[in-house]
Amino acid sequence: MILFVLTKFLPFTIIRDNYLPFPTLFFPMIFDPITVCNMELQNRFVRSATHESMAEEDGTPTSRLGDLYEELAKSEVGLIITGYSCVLPGGQSDSNQQGIYDDCFIEPYRKITGMVHRYRSKIVLQIVHGGRQADVSEEYPAPIAPSAVKNGCSGAVPKEMSEEEILKLIEAFTEAAVRAKKAGFDGVQLHCAHGFLLSNFISPYTNRRTDRWGGSVENRARIITEIVRRIKEETGDNFPILVKMNATDGFKSGTAKAELGLGISHAVETAKLLEKAGVCAIEVSGGISEAGGVTIKTAISSPANEAYFKEYSKMIKNAVNIPVILVGGIRSLSIMEELLENEFADLISMSRAFISEPDLVLKLKSGEAKKARCVSCNLCFDPRGIGCNFEFDHS
Repeated sequence: MILFVLTKFLPFTIIRDNYLPFPTLFFPMIFDPITVCNMELQNRFVRSATHESMAEEDGTPTSRLGDLYEELAKSEVGLIITGYSCVLPGGQSDSNQQGIYDDCFIEPYRKITGMVHRYRSKIVLQIVHGGRQADVSEEYPAPIAPSAVKNGCSGAVPKEMSEEEILKLIEAFTEAAVRAKKAGFDGVQLHCAHGFLLSNFISPYTNRRTDRWGGSVENRARIITEIVRRIKEETGDNFPILVKMNATDGFKSGTAKAELGLGISHAVETAKLLEKAGVCAIEVSGGISEAGGVTIKTAISSPANEAYFKEYSKMIKNAVNIPVILVGGIRSLSIMEELLENEFADLISMSRAFISEPDLVLKLKSGEAKKARCVSCNLCFDPRGIGCNFEFDHS
């Protein structure tokens, strides 16, 4: 009882081997445990999905990925979401991107989940298809999308998917989730953001269909709700299905693209539909490549620049009764606490900060640091494998 009182009300950051150091900060909510879906997480920190460029050419996960995830788990990141893993050949949008489109990936992933589960962290596999942003090749000369809307960045005009292709895609996501469960993952996250295929369906900018897969918010979300339904049929109701979704396409207001694009009101309605379908947590993000620099902003030089999707997250959190995860340039412990206390989100998700400092949670928890050292330069996105390439002054 005395220990409970101390841990709840006195300023401290860590209990280890019956030792209680007392730095100046009070123990924040960010370190409180939370149950998300049926996963008991040791804290509110989430490693947001990040393309690591560490898979083999065919998508096979490598030992480098295992080492990276194990380091995050060892450093007490509550929930680790992997880099995006494509569900079909031809669905890749990056070199050395992970795959989950064949049973041959199960065993390599099982080794990785086993490494993570030596610690208290949970690990979820993010699954994706690149859609209109997928790489083209001789075998796959045109990307696929709900509608043939030209990609303003690449200039490519995607092939509009047929009903048969949509149903095939739903099964591909379902089979990917089944493989993830067999590989020991604690759940899957459907990537419905950043201009990839499921995001293409949600947005009226990229979905101009007039059949049951387009038009209304419900129709545009149908492919995702069908994927959720099928995954539950194949894996059971207890296998967690999370979603990362756009709250906005990110086009500048007042432009023609902004008028056509995804807005927060449609995003809120989509979130409600996903909750009803059985999604058990939503990570809020935004931006597609054509909008330019929206998803991973640079020059986050002050707390005022952090958490740039927080207002969207607040609106979605107010509309649903499932945990909401917020990503987007969050760096400072004080901002994390403010976001949680004021109910902008239930969990805090970071990508670049963990690339720079995999042990960030431990540093914040011990009082060694009050914020991440990450300067948001984006030099970490290295095709040879992610890593912090900024020259910090260690003097």
